[in-house]
Amino acid sequence: MRALVTGGGGFLGGVIVRMLREQGDSVVSYSRGSYPELARLGAEQRSGDLGDREALARATEGCDIVFHVAAKAGVWGPYDEYHRANVTGTENVIAACRANGIRRLVHTSSPSVVFDGRDVEGGDESLPYPERYEAHYPHTKALAEQIVLAANGPGLATVALRPHLIWGPGDNHLVPRIIARARAGRLRRIGDRPCLVDTVYVDNAARAHLQAAARLAPGSPVGGRAYFIANGEPIPLWEMVNRILAAAGLPPVMRSISPRLAYALGVVCEALWGTLRLAGEPPMTRFVAHELATAHWFDISAARRDFGYDPEVSLDEGLERLSEWLRRG
Repeated sequence: MRALVTGGGGFLGGVIVRMLREQGDSVVSYSRGSYPELARLGAEQRSGDLGDREALARATEGCDIVFHVAAKAGVWGPYDEYHRANVTGTENVIAACRANGIRRLVHTSSPSVVFDGRDVEGGDESLPYPERYEAHYPHTKALAEQIVLAANGPGLATVALRPHLIWGPGDNHLVPRIIARARAGRLRRIGDRPCLVDTVYVDNAARAHLQAAARLAPGSPVGGRAYFIANGEPIPLWEMVNRILAAAGLPPVMRSISPRLAYALGVVCEALWGTLRLAGEPPMTRFVAHELATAHWFDISAARRDFGYDPEVSLDEGLERLSEWLRRG
């Protein structure tokens, strides 16, 4: 098949491109830049913005399926930027699919779309969207997911996947942030509860996209549904953080602050950064304070049942691969 991958130059998108090429598919990557690694894989590259509906329509011409992976991530920034990339961008992707007769759309969502600041332990896809959000990213991703699922129908089959805390070699977000904060002496445990979290190794997350695509068709039971994707190996949050630090040759996090203090700091930081328009991201936000002090792991049995998802790379094996990648530097 011929597939378009939005965000093909990114962490997850790049692995999806690689796997598609390995199974013999032709790939068009739609990103804001050009990437030598995609050229080496033999992927065609189109440069453009998610807000450019005409550019997206041109890029998707002749494609059979779209993997919509690109998004604006993060915990801080103007709402308009998040809405343009995550909501308007998703509307433009759907419009491009319809304009070009593309019948399948696999959308990368996030478990944060159902996070309300409280523990989630073994939650499944029946979890509701919360009434309010503490950050623009989960809010706009929730809006985008709902648009994608509502678009499912006879002419276009859609599915949304919610991979949780993606990591692995090539990570340019989660792992580097943890390592940088640890090296700067700015990493603190929040609370002392052994809150379980489940994460997902990047190859497992990418393979889930291809597996869902293989089962997706107008009228199929996968269409119009959202699925949690994780490794299925929940462990205490700070144990996971310390294992990532160990892979980087760094000592474990020892110092801690209370969840209440972390949340208060988040409120103060958000007020300062918002009022004074300070550059960069605040050191703490309300959303991050809740994320780091609560359990969040999910039941992945629906993905196992409906499209055969089975994490091939275990937590231990993934950490070994991560350590090797970090050593190569």
